[in-house]
Amino acid sequence: MNQLEALKQHTTVVADTGDFHQIAAFAPRDATTNPSLVLKAVQKTEYAHLLRETVARYGSQGLDETMNRLLVRFGCEILRHIPGRVSTEVDARLSFDTEATVTRARRIIDLYQGEGVHVDRILIKIASTWEGIQAAARLEREGIHTNLTLLFSFCQAVACGQAKVQLISPFVGRIYDWYKKQAGAGWDEAAHAGANDPGVRSVRRIYDFYKKYGIATEVMGASFRNVGQITALAGCDLLTISPELLAQLAASEAPLSRALDAEAAMAQDIPFVTYDEASFRYALNEDAMATEKLAEGIRAFAADTVKLEALMQAV
Repeated sequence: MNQLEALKQHTTVVADTGDFHQIAAFAPRDATTNPSLVLKAVQKTEYAHLLRETVARYGSQGLDETMNRLLVRFGCEILRHIPGRVSTEVDARLSFDTEATVTRARRIIDLYQGEGVHVDRILIKIASTWEGIQAAARLEREGIHTNLTLLFSFCQAVACGQAKVQLISPFVGRIYDWYKKQAGAGWDEAAHAGANDPGVRSVRRIYDFYKKYGIATEVMGASFRNVGQITALAGCDLLTISPELLAQLAASEAPLSRALDAEAAMAQDIPFVTYDEASFRYALNEDAMATEKLAEGIRAFAADTVKLEALMQAV
């Protein structure tokens, strides 16, 4: 049994890509996309026609609608290759606007339903700002399921659990990047590997808290830099993994065992906490890593959305 097969015994494997031709080889249940992945895909020869066709058909309806149509087109193509769900992201420039996020999410769902896709096969990806979490809470009450992304802190995870969102995506690799950069030449890679990786530790803390208190929100580790981060989170509800790392897992027959366990979490002495808006904002402000990486992530996804819009206008 290779490591990918072993991982699937403990965790639902999700493909993190816009390249749907790669998906079938790894047989994931779900798939996730974001503006950066879609931008990367449409610049490849085999996907360029999707951009041209979408612009030709919907370009006269404005950039927002054309973007929605392109994202849904990719999502529909991905769903042909997986049995489960695809995550489609709301424009990152709406991350601090609850009403606009809700409106955009509803439109994306309408477009999927127009293509015959059931609402339960879609997760709307929203940045884990306070405004994004409130938008997600409203959407969940309407039966629209959400994936709260750009999640770097415990307070974000707790607030998402309070909002009863379907799924969260804590970013392992970007947390690791921040701590490694802060340490500079003093970084000890071996001492911060596997279970001691700061990104892995963040996900474990969230997972244990959720399981301890019966919080139904799914935990999906994301943004991995190496296979060691993935294997250290075996047992997590879901892990979304790039095709490159999926290939490395499939090529390895090294032992892999469960690292996270719900029953073990329930036996731990973990204090219960909640957040209102003021305490959430203060807790996030106190976490320099999470504050910086959330802002950086929103800027990066927004910038790639702008680049996608530029490609649309150039067609």
